[in-house]
Amino acid sequence: MAEKGHVKRLMRAGAPPGDAAGLLLMLHGRGASASDILGLAPSLHAHGFAWWAPEATNSTWYPYPFISPPAMNEPWLSSAIGLLSEIVADADAAGFPPEKIWLIGFSQGACLSVEYAARSARRWGGVGAFSGGLIGDRLSKERYGDDLAGTPVFLGSSDPDPHIPVSRVHESATLLKSMNANVVKRIYPEMGHTISYAELQEANTHLFGA
Repeated sequence: MAEKGHVKRLMRAGAPPGDAAGLLLMLHGRGASASDILGLAPSLHAHGFAWWAPEATNSTWYPYPFISPPAMNEPWLSSAIGLLSEIVADADAAGFPPEKIWLIGFSQGACLSVEYAARSARRWGGVGAFSGGLIGDRLSKERYGDDLAGTPVFLGSSDPDPHIPVSRVHESATLLKSMNANVVKRIYPEMGHTISYAELQEANTHLFGA
């Protein structure tokens, strides 16, 4: 990555903030774009929501695999977390407190979504991690906040997945439950590194009650 941090580039779609029932904050995967992840929004039962998607520098949130020691992914990882904090502050000013924000991501974006939600533990509208888990070579409770206060979290992944060890999905679910998240974990045999229709159905039921 040529740059050492992420510049705030935010694509917006969906309902205008003043009319929206909630906010989908959507994070793309490595090599993808904000417009790519926004293409997932119509498949989620978040109609009437605002849809926001930041875009990573060089289409990558951090350079090394998410199960690398966190220091290897610095300063890009901290920059990405800081960017999300800035966007969440913007969202709050636009009328979306955390309980009206749904953090949704795929692959790198899934890892970043769940990592940010856990670090800034509070009641979110929901967290959907499609093919992702908490970040680092090992998980340490001390890195995260105390209480997700019943936040619905959906973790979906394939077994096997070439990028996401299924053991990390299990570990992430256990840690998030210890933080009082309402976790639904689904492992799909041989699904591959993608999002399936069945996965979307289960995510919609858990995250949006639909």
